[in-house]
Formats: sequence, C-alpha cells, structure tokens
Amino acid sequence: PAMKQLFEILPQISQSDTSILINGETGTGKNLIARAVHNLSSRSNGPLITVNCAALPETLLESELFGYKAGAFTGAVRDRPGRFAAAEGGTLFLDEVGDIPLDMQVKLLRVLQERVYEPLGGQTPISCDLRFITATHRDLAKMVDEGTFRRDLYYRINVLNVDLPPLRNRKGDIPLLAQRFIEHFSKTRGKGIIGLSSATLELMMSHNYPGNVRELENIIEHAWVMCRGRILEADHLPRRLHVRLPSGPRNSKSALSQVAAAFLTQTLERNHWHRENTARELGIHRTTLQRKIKKLGLIPPV
Repeated sequence: PAMKQLFEILPQISQSDTSILINGETGTGKNLIARAVHNLSSRSNGPLITVNCAALPETLLESELFGYKAGAFTGAVRDRPGRFAAAEGGTLFLDEVGDIPLDMQVKLLRVLQERVYEPLGGQTPISCDLRFITATHRDLAKMVDEGTFRRDLYYRINVLNVDLPPLRNRKGDIPLLAQRFIEHFSKTRGKGIIGLSSATLELMMSHNYPGNVRELENIIEHAWVMCRGRILEADHLPRRLHVRLPSGPRNSKSALSQVAAAFLTQTLERNHWHRENTARELGIHRTTLQRKIKKLGLIPPV
C-alpha cells in the first residue's frame, strides 16, 4: 500500500520544477525514484546527472559540482565544466545530501536560491536552469537541530518530500520484486529459471533485509547462480538466510498465505489467467494449480 500511494503521487510531483527530498535507508531505491521523477517530468528530454555526495571529499565535490577554470589550482590546465553545467535543462540528483560539509552547504544554498554559480577560479556568475532532487538516509531534521545541517538549506531542498519505506515494512512486495529480478537475470544471462519454491519464499519472508531491495537483488543473484534447474530452491539461498526461526506460537501461516496468494495472482495476471500457461511457468500440473487457486480463494477477473 505504501508503494502504491507513492506511485499515485509521482506523476503529480514530477510535473513541477519544485525541489524534492527523497528519504530512505540505503538500498531502498532512492535513485530509481529520482529517475522516475525525471522521466515523468517536462525535463525528460534533458540530462539526468547523479552525484553521490558521500563518495567525494569536500575539495573534489566542489570542483565536481561547480567545475573550474584553467589555473584555478595546480593541475587545472584547461577549463572543465561541472555537474551544474552538465545538468543544464535537465535534473541534478544529489544522492546522500546529508554528507555535504557545512561550507559546501552555503555554496549550494546560493545556487538553489539564485540559480547562479561560479566555477572555481571564475569571476563571472553563470545562470543555470535545472531541477534539484536530493536524497539521504540520514535524519536531516535532527541534523538541523544538532547544527550539522543548515536549516535554510533544509527548507530549500525539502519542499516536496518522498519517504521510501524499508523492505522489512513492505514484505508483501518481496514476491513481485524477486520475480522481477529472476526475469532480469534470466533475460540478461541466459538461464531459463522461472520462479522460486514455497520453501524458498518462506525463508526469504523471514529475513529482515537490512540492505533492503539491494540486498534482495543480491540474494536472488546468488540463488540464480547456484540453481541448475528452473526453480530457485531453499538450498540455493545464501547461508545467512538459513537461520532457525524462533520457536513458539507465530502468526506466519496467514502472512505466508497472503504472500503466496499475491505471488500466484501476479503469475496468473502475467499469463492473462490462462491456467495451462501459468502452470507451465510455475512448473506444476494444471490440477495442482487449480487446487492452489481454490485453496487461496483467488477469483478471476470478470
């Protein structure tokens, strides 16, 4: 439901040039949301330029964003445009904006406010026409209170806010995401793997995914490499998923049934509810499929 709500508002927030802040843990797909916003916007024909602010030290980050003029520092033998110039007419995505040092935050604020910047070693302000999308896994509001992130910059980048929930809070998405990764690996690497077993799904549903969707993709790729058949089995999964589930009463049976119903419904819809094709894709007999449909109470569309 959280992701459906997000997908519903994406077209609306994409149409303006207002700055967007995407919040989410590492691996939740913040870069994919930024790309979706850009592709849905009026700037889709322009460039989408991504900068990972956490991957660059302050001195390199400044020259990377602003560019520099020849002679600005030792080794600057010619002019070099920065990412602001590269994103002209399009979108600049600043990932991990919470890692930008305070000195750089002041310079970034000026660009957001005045839409002008000066390359290192330059004297003439350059106008820029671009949209800013930022993302972070940090709590920027708390950083503002602590004095490690500028309040004025926070309000400039946080006009529209998108929260990406961690995968552990939307485990119903796991079957669809897993199937998507299976199809991707099979298409790009040539194996005819078509799905995963119920035992595999149960193990995957019991995992909390500290690495979120990126970790799920890693798990599926590991299993895909280890699998020699057409179905990913439990013993194909990484060892860390083979943990003993807590003993005692659990309410996982109904949750697993819901996930199984969602997974089967997605497979049926992909085959336009054609039982024979669906059974073939799942590697089961048609009567077995019919029994599962009845047990899970699935109703075909009218």
